[in-house]
Amino acid sequence: MQKTLREIAELVEGEVVGDEKIIITGVAGIKEACEGDVTFLANPKYFSLINKTRASAVITSRDVEATHKPIIRTDNPSLAFAKIVAAFAPCEVKHPKGIHPTAILGKNVSLGKNVAIGPYVVIEDDASIGDNSIIYAGCFIGDHTVIGSDTLIYANVSIRERVVIGKRVIIHSGTVIGSDGFGFANISGLHHKIPQIGIVEIGDDVEIGANVTIDRARFEKTIIGRGTKIDNLVQIAHNVVIGENSIIVAQAGISGSTVIGKGVTLAGQAGLVGHITVGDGAIVAAQGGVTKSVPPNTMVSGYPAKPHDIAKRVNACVQNLPKLFATVAELKKKIEELEAKSKDKKRQ
Repeated sequence: MQKTLREIAELVEGEVVGDEKIIITGVAGIKEACEGDVTFLANPKYFSLINKTRASAVITSRDVEATHKPIIRTDNPSLAFAKIVAAFAPCEVKHPKGIHPTAILGKNVSLGKNVAIGPYVVIEDDASIGDNSIIYAGCFIGDHTVIGSDTLIYANVSIRERVVIGKRVIIHSGTVIGSDGFGFANISGLHHKIPQIGIVEIGDDVEIGANVTIDRARFEKTIIGRGTKIDNLVQIAHNVVIGENSIIVAQAGISGSTVIGKGVTLAGQAGLVGHITVGDGAIVAAQGGVTKSVPPNTMVSGYPAKPHDIAKRVNACVQNLPKLFATVAELKKKIEELEAKSKDKKRQ
């Protein structure tokens, strides 16, 4: 496929600055791009690469000034580039079609129009699958579970009983939804299991990465809000509530009964204790250890997590500890020398 720069700009509602007749034949990252490719620049720290890249054109934000290389100014360079990638490299994934003969369906299972079920899928009694949904090989869907329309579930996903999943949800391989919450009572030194009788409810347009675990509530619901995106290897405990359009990055862990607001970002390996609240629009930086509630629209980092500007100062002090230790040792030595001289003078 090839397009002029003008045609690409029209595709993303962008503004061309430079030669709009340049022919674009491919897409690539800014460091890997070659002549004929279009690339993008979303992070200001990479701005110096705009004149070094071999790409024929660069997609930028609206505030970038003209350069010696043609650019397309857009409101959101990352989103614009995603649209262009889709146009140049359309998805060729072949999803399952129809109901595979090895699939096992229980009693009173309800299947919508154009549902596809792959090999060795097990769907228990009274489950319901919405129109146009696709379930890959080896999945398990428990009884009374409800899955909305246009949902895509990749291979080897386990969804236990009474889970509710919305429309246009994507769930990647290896994920487990509705496993028991981690609840035990210690009686005379023995751990006795506390029944977990609640459910999991997942809103529309949620995407859940590979090998994610979302525990059912002890009572009521564990909730993932509409539009939230969850990366791989995330643990979400019982009775957690995550608001709409939040981002949960890989290896984050959220303890039970914590409430995450709307538009929150939990960066990689963030860990949150239970029974706290993270306000709307808050950001927890990578490896942040959150031990108390976080106000809305704030950024915290470090362990225990604190406001990011304070955490940076604390970290700077920690990095200087070796130098401080050496300084203290030197001062201690000088003090000992002065004390020794003082004692000598008194003897004289």
